[in-house]
Amino acid sequence: MKNFKMLTIILLSLIIFACGESDNVDRGIGPIKKVEIGALDKQLAEKGAEIFREKCTACHKYDERYVGPPLRGVTERRSPEFIMNMIINPEEMAKKNPTVRAMLAEYMTQMTNQNINEQDARALLEHLRDIDGAK
Repeated sequence: MKNFKMLTIILLSLIIFACGESDNVDRGIGPIKKVEIGALDKQLAEKGAEIFREKCTACHKYDERYVGPPLRGVTERRSPEFIMNMIINPEEMAKKNPTVRAMLAEYMTQMTNQNINEQDARALLEHLRDIDGAK
């Protein structure tokens, strides 16, 4: 009977742990902990497109490798928090995040900190969602 109770407690603990908050999503390293995504905000996406033209096109293209990786599809490969933390906090991400460390090994160039604030990073995220076909 003792073994049955112990087994029941262990199984319940595993079920609770498996259904808990740990979702294993890489949110990156930085100030962005949670991003609420809803319908595409076209006005914010347009602002993000302007910022992209000013600050990102020296290293990124949408559909081809350049200095950095191609960005079309990034919103399908990475979490919104990861994307925004990468934009805001590229140095620490390159030092501590395994995904970014692997990209650094492939592209051999660390992303430059463009001193983008959270609001502009959110606009860039919305622009990337737009080019990826978000509705």
